[in-house]
Amino acid sequence: MPVYAYRCSSCDAQQDVLQKLSDAPLTTCPSCGQETFTKQLAAPGFQLKGNGYYVTDFKNNNAPKPECAPCAASGRCPVAG
Repeated sequence: MPVYAYRCSSCDAQQDVLQKLSDAPLTTCPSCGQETFTKQLAAPGFQLKGNGYYVTDFKNNNAPKPECAPCAASGRCPVAG
């Protein structure tokens, strides 16, 4: 459940409230009782950095495996036969 920041424009009281997305916004200030309690725009809890994600950022299971040194030197694999 997200945490929303609220502020009263009458008494400047501020409060963070844990609410469901489907809950109606609060309007009554818990400090002064006025109907001037509103949600504030807040920074998200995460940041995306960089230029984005690309196919090359993930492990490629279809890439050919590099040859081992004995296979490359002799032309045949001593393990596989």
